[in-house]
Amino acid sequence: MLNTQAIASAKYRENDIEAFEELVRTYDHKLYRVALRLTGDPDEAKDLAQEALFRAYRAFDRFKMGTSFERWLFRIASNLYIDKLRKRGKYRFESLDEPIATQDGYVEKVLPDWTENPERIAQQNELSDKILAALQSLPLNYRMAVVLYDLEGFSYEEISGILQCSIGTVRSRIHRGRRLLRKKLAPYVYQETEVEVG
Repeated sequence: MLNTQAIASAKYRENDIEAFEELVRTYDHKLYRVALRLTGDPDEAKDLAQEALFRAYRAFDRFKMGTSFERWLFRIASNLYIDKLRKRGKYRFESLDEPIATQDGYVEKVLPDWTENPERIAQQNELSDKILAALQSLPLNYRMAVVLYDLEGFSYEEISGILQCSIGTVRSRIHRGRRLLRKKLAPYVYQETEVEVG
């Protein structure tokens, strides 16, 4: 998924390369998933994950073996993402409904679903789009906390280390993020229940 060859091309001690590559194999998919949920864009997520891995590799000689590589790596990724947003100056929202322009015309954005019922597929795709859009609309601090806790399964302590804030702040951000998500998704969840019951 991620180009670990590009990362390994820099000249470092052989044992550092092997140790780093082993750690990357363990965490690269999870790093990409988190980056995708933060950015909402596959290309931007790949870039973010790649840059985080590259920065981690450059600083790997300072990483203390025996400490949490995962926490360290995700802190690098979250700091990169925050820096990128600051440089951008404002958030960029992309509609999940608008088709993507290509050289041959337009391509619809579709989230794949392998169930057989076409009506159910359409409903699930629409709901998935709404969930992703609601997640993307959360303030960054809430989104990061919710993604790391609810979607990636990090503990409060781990998130505290990644985001460099207190555990109380992590709990507060998760609580507020969930509340905002519930509020944004309530009409769609109610609609889904009505469709299934009726």
